[in-house]
Amino acid sequence: MAAASHFHTWFHCYQQLMIQVFAQMICKILRKLEELFSNVKTMIKLDRKDDAIELLQANYEAVKEQIGEGTRDVEQAALLDVIALGYMAVGDFETVENILRMLDEVVGCIADGKPLMDSILIHIGSLYTNLGMLDKASQAYGRGLKILENAFGSQSPFLVMPLLGLAKVLKLSGRVTEAMETYQRSITILERSRGPMSEDLVLPLFSIGNLFIDEGRAVDAKTTFSRIVSIYTRIFGENDEKVGIAMCSLAHANCAEGNIDEAIRLYKKGLQIINDSKYMSIDDDILEKMKVDLAELLHAAGRETEGRELLEECLLVNERHKGSEDPSSVAHLLNLATSYSRSKNFVEAERLLRTSLQVMSRTVGPRDQSLTVPMLHLAVVLYSLRRDEEAEKFALEALSIRESAFGRESLPVGEALDVLVSIQTRLGKEEGKAVENLKRVLAIQEAEFGHESEEVMETLKKVKAPLQRRLALLRNKYKYLVPS
Repeated sequence: MAAASHFHTWFHCYQQLMIQVFAQMICKILRKLEELFSNVKTMIKLDRKDDAIELLQANYEAVKEQIGEGTRDVEQAALLDVIALGYMAVGDFETVENILRMLDEVVGCIADGKPLMDSILIHIGSLYTNLGMLDKASQAYGRGLKILENAFGSQSPFLVMPLLGLAKVLKLSGRVTEAMETYQRSITILERSRGPMSEDLVLPLFSIGNLFIDEGRAVDAKTTFSRIVSIYTRIFGENDEKVGIAMCSLAHANCAEGNIDEAIRLYKKGLQIINDSKYMSIDDDILEKMKVDLAELLHAAGRETEGRELLEECLLVNERHKGSEDPSSVAHLLNLATSYSRSKNFVEAERLLRTSLQVMSRTVGPRDQSLTVPMLHLAVVLYSLRRDEEAEKFALEALSIRESAFGRESLPVGEALDVLVSIQTRLGKEEGKAVENLKRVLAIQEAEFGHESEEVMETLKKVKAPLQRRLALLRNKYKYLVPS
């Protein structure tokens, strides 16, 4: 009896010792991994990309040697995981894919109960998602979630991040209903564990709210984004920048519902809060996009002057911070040109479009397809100014570039042909050629949109017009023809 008691005491002490040793080993592995990734991030930040790659390669070769000798355990998997993250950071996606293949083999040899396995699998899921390998990503997230559920239960907050990762994969895979269910599961877990007004709810709420908009469920999106506004307002106060950002998302939902005036009000209020808080730099890309979205809404509401002022502000900010010759100014120049065209100020639209072409010509080749966007726009503007010969020149050049870039039967070619036909018809060019080009447009649209689409119907009307003119001429000819 005493011997049994002594053995039990000894075994308990041995277990505790092994737990301590194992914990120390895991801590040592984690410190090593953190040091490696920290060094890689620092090198990338200091523009020492080659040094970062050299460090990653050295560690990659070392772990490959260990695996080649038959060692396949958590340490090798964790190291491969960090090396893959490093290569992802430097943009070497081919190497990331190779590492993931090796990592799959290693984790396949490791039991689910081993420490760090859940984190490694979730990282693998994220990496596969970034590479667009969605089936692999789903498998990794699924196994990681199973490990966490077995360890902590099906309602644990630890499940939330992998659930969000899995939901993103499902969304990208087109499995929208499953994605919504997965987002909702993460929301329910957080509501039970953190309460209905927890800031942790914001991320899954934003995700499902944007999915609602994509699926045309504007009312559900409004409810979701309104809830985010309420959470942020309660935690940070009504003048916090986070409230402003959430208001802009709520504005987007109102726009999707067709409530334009309310969307404009919310956008303006949200942007004012963001500006007053100084949270974002004036040239921040997200802030810029919000302003452009509001400008589009103002144009849709017939408030073109207000919308144009915002677009001009975006252009001025861009030029001030990046220079007037920076390619990023082109989008703003095109937006402004579109605005002026809508207001029939074709002279100013022409100036802006020629400026955008000059900026682009300094950064892309003369046959780059991106040039065709301002080219075709300029052709339409010149047509509106009744400068048809110039308009035809730009339309023909855009058509030639697009045929080379996309193929003769592509939708971008159809768009260019459509513009060219209008110009050449007014120039009095051969009518048969116009009909031939319109038939090309029709074939492209039927293949792309279907035989009963609105686009096809409009093109059929254009095909019909020259044929009707020809028929009228023939009728007149035979009407006055004297029989012999």
